Amino acid sequence: MIYKLLISGGISVVIYFVIAFGLILSQPVRALDTAQGAGLDFERIVGQDATEPVEQVSYSTPDGTALTYGWVHEPGSEAKPLVVMVHGSGWYGGQFDRLARALSDVAEVKTVTLRGHGPDPVRRGDVDYIGQLEDDLVPLFEGAEGRRRILLGHSSGGGLVTRFAGGAHGDLIDGAILLAPFLQYDAPTTRANSGGWAHTLTRRIVGLSMLNMVGIHALDHLTMIQFAMPQAVLDGPRGDHATTAYSWRLNTSYAPRRDYRADIAALPPFLLVAGAGDEAMNAAAYEPLMAPVNGQGQYHVIEGAGHLDIVDDPRTLDLIRAFLE
Repeated sequence: MIYKLLISGGISVVIYFVIAFGLILSQPVRALDTAQGAGLDFERIVGQDATEPVEQVSYSTPDGTALTYGWVHEPGSEAKPLVVMVHGSGWYGGQFDRLARALSDVAEVKTVTLRGHGPDPVRRGDVDYIGQLEDDLVPLFEGAEGRRRILLGHSSGGGLVTRFAGGAHGDLIDGAILLAPFLQYDAPTTRANSGGWAHTLTRRIVGLSMLNMVGIHALDHLTMIQFAMPQAVLDGPRGDHATTAYSWRLNTSYAPRRDYRADIAALPPFLLVAGAGDEAMNAAAYEPLMAPVNGQGQYHVIEGAGHLDIVDDPRTLDLIRAFLE
């Protein structure tokens, strides 16, 4: 009887791994059609080519890797709130150059370029382990004790802010600003495939999830999602800053945990702004989803604004200034 149970158990284990590896191998990475930008309006991002970059500062992460952030400050800014800004998927900290300058009189601002992104990453679209993006943000708050510490994120950056609040370092921030945040692929706030921007390798995701469930992370470096970055951006002066695919471990690190409501519940007082015309997110669904689990939020839906242009919309600036002041 014991022998038969062992044989049966061994067969089940083999079948489990055959299914997991079969799913992963059955879905290779393929080139996407990037001509149209998959429904997102990238006009402003293309226009950023003419924006003068802010001062860049190098800093060391906990593992000793050198990353950079844009630094906007004025005399006396050390007495004002510190705002750390986290960019959206596929792009870099320069996304916030205009917004950071516009807030320079009310805050010290750092616009981080996350690991795996920017013009010269160690490994584009990848990190070393799940959770490393959170760890990389910690040094940016050093020396800011006694001041309001605000973490701001757009799109996937807003998802990382939410994840940060629910993680081991959540007590480092006193407030959060979420601009059209990505909460999870199956959250009611997310449109199918983020409006066509994201191409998920679903079978790979299932297979990698199966391996992770039994503690196997050897394949976490594999690509699990691709982005339809338009050719106009890839061919432009900032094309070398674009990141068009993420590994399993980077993408997992960039979003709230599967129990995203628990991460939402951990948010400190926050401001959420989204555009009524958002192509990737359902702006009207944020408050009904989030308010029941966290009563500290302010919600604003901006008429006429889309997913990308919400960052530089003058109405967004006014709301952020009011939140900071």
